[in-house]
Amino acid sequence: MSIPGEYLINDGRVDLASLPKVSLHDHLDGGLRPETILELADEAGLEVPAADAESLGAWFRTQADSGSLPKYLETFSVTTAVMQTAPALIRVAREFVQDLGSDGVVYGEIRWAPEQHLERGLTLDAAVEAVQEGIELGIEDVRRASGSDLRVGQLVSAMRQADRGLEIAELALRHRAGGVVGFDIAGPEAGFPPSRLIDAFDLLAENWLPVTVHAGEAADLDSISSALLDGRALRLGHGVRLALDIDIEGEDDTNTWVSLGRLAHWVKDREIALELSPSSNLQTGAIEEWGDELADHPFDLLYQLGFRVTVNTDNRLMSGTTITRELALLVDAFGYDLADLEVFQLNAAAAAFLSVEDREELADRISDGFERAGA
Repeated sequence: MSIPGEYLINDGRVDLASLPKVSLHDHLDGGLRPETILELADEAGLEVPAADAESLGAWFRTQADSGSLPKYLETFSVTTAVMQTAPALIRVAREFVQDLGSDGVVYGEIRWAPEQHLERGLTLDAAVEAVQEGIELGIEDVRRASGSDLRVGQLVSAMRQADRGLEIAELALRHRAGGVVGFDIAGPEAGFPPSRLIDAFDLLAENWLPVTVHAGEAADLDSISSALLDGRALRLGHGVRLALDIDIEGEDDTNTWVSLGRLAHWVKDREIALELSPSSNLQTGAIEEWGDELADHPFDLLYQLGFRVTVNTDNRLMSGTTITRELALLVDAFGYDLADLEVFQLNAAAAAFLSVEDREELADRISDGFERAGA
């Protein structure tokens, strides 16, 4: 994947890669390096779709560019297959954190589903511990390489179709003092509403563990409503289809008149963060109601209306992307300036699953970094 260097914004050169960033929606099994997949597959005696790293990376991007979330998700059978031992999970998590550091991330939340990594004898707890070991090694690598103080937490995901929600919620709670900062549900959205996992969400609410829920990516407003009502979600994973609850009543060259439905009003008024992933949303068909190019993404509509939009990669491997690249694409599509990019990072900092004091410190770090970049 290519990471832009200096980028022209408002007639000034800005090094987007060096800007401090927050990553809220980033899947561990969607962020492997192609060369790592090849090496781990060779060790495990597994076949993969291509023989070299460049071709394998291209295969993932092509397969993911299907316009369908279920087809997009099929690519994960390759990545999860090589993530079935503790050494493999340690390596993948360590490299993942190194890549966050290279992307300018100063705070990241890595989401993954431990239940998908038990095929070669690992227990759920051992899997979580292995990923945490890799995270800590990666943080130290970044600190030694750049001096950057990177902070990373785990989001433990339950697969919404697997009916193990309560078990995975209990797992997340057991490890909340060992790196787990929150809970998520992932997998095919249509037909598997958050209400199916209500016992898990009840337990998490009783124990005050923050929750984000994939919703509004491949299903419509009912899925978002269930995420908020049944899941008590503090953030929406993607949530892009919330724009279906916004009616454009008229527009001219300078103004647009809109009305918001009750759901959209609730999300806006409560400042519930939208974990938008522009490239991924285009690949999975999440924005097909509005068009098939990035400029059609309702990201800008949501931003201009005051929603708490954030910028994420979703799956770095499948989309061949980084947050740096996603920001560059948004600049190209909507003409954003440095102040806009700072708002996106401050939005993410405000929505991070951290204490209020840590969120304020993170926001100060972001503002200081953007001030230096604009000087």
